[in-house]
Amino acid sequence: MLTTLFRIIKYGFLGFWRNGWLSAATLSIIILALMVFEGMMIFNVLTKIALISIQDKIDISVYFKTNTPEDEILQTKKSLGTLAEIKNIEYIPRDKALENFKNRHKDDPTIAQSLDELKNNPLLASLNIKAHNPKDYAVIADYLNKASFKGWFEKVTYAQNAVVIERLGKIIDTAEKGGFILIIFLTFIAVLITFNTIRLAIYSNREEIGIMRLVGASNSFIRGPYVVEGIIYGLIAGIISIIIAGPIVYFISPYLKIFIPEINLWSYFVSNLFILFGYQSLFGVGLGVISSSIAIRKYLRI
Repeated sequence: MLTTLFRIIKYGFLGFWRNGWLSAATLSIIILALMVFEGMMIFNVLTKIALISIQDKIDISVYFKTNTPEDEILQTKKSLGTLAEIKNIEYIPRDKALENFKNRHKDDPTIAQSLDELKNNPLLASLNIKAHNPKDYAVIADYLNKASFKGWFEKVTYAQNAVVIERLGKIIDTAEKGGFILIIFLTFIAVLITFNTIRLAIYSNREEIGIMRLVGASNSFIRGPYVVEGIIYGLIAGIISIIIAGPIVYFISPYLKIFIPEINLWSYFVSNLFILFGYQSLFGVGLGVISSSIAIRKYLRI
């Protein structure tokens, strides 16, 4: 059995080197397929980070009237804390709101002068509410609208943010569904192209396969070298695709950071290099082995 396995592996390597241009063409196709696969993985991560970043900037702010006792505000916060849809509630007193406003506009002398001339704090105490999911804001707004303590509210900002929140929810759903469909479609195309390329390599050896069958070689012995070739294709393509992706990621990372500061693509790529290589190799080997197995079985009638 070990001798047979050794021969299968040996013939697989010999077939890989002997086919020359066909092996190079097959390898190129699998590399392209893996680059697409890797691109989709990175795109999926970037999409999630970008959506989370946008989602964190969306909230509902409840502003209280100037005569609202702090105990009432804290009681409102406690009541809202019972809602499962709420991720976080931040209480901003009037003094802190004024301090934050001054810090944001410290470089604007006009605003600073205007605040100095005011004797009273013009800003209101507020609760900033963040939900787990953009779709949950409608539930939270409905709860606030029906609450017994709504008489203390000066205003609730949900109406201003409703359109943005609704659009964000649609973007998240579309990105998740679209990304999944695109991955399936591109994987199917990659399998189809790789399958046809490997089929050409197997077809070029049809006479050799016929001789092996005449001398009594088993189907597994004939199929084995092509499966080994598929493994070789996948491993080499995985290594090359990662090598190619490195400089590309390094080049585009600073430009992505300009648009979304939370994203450091190069850091993500380096920290997850072995994981990405593992997925790449697994996908490449699977692509090569499956394509080889189907091609030799279906088209050479083994």
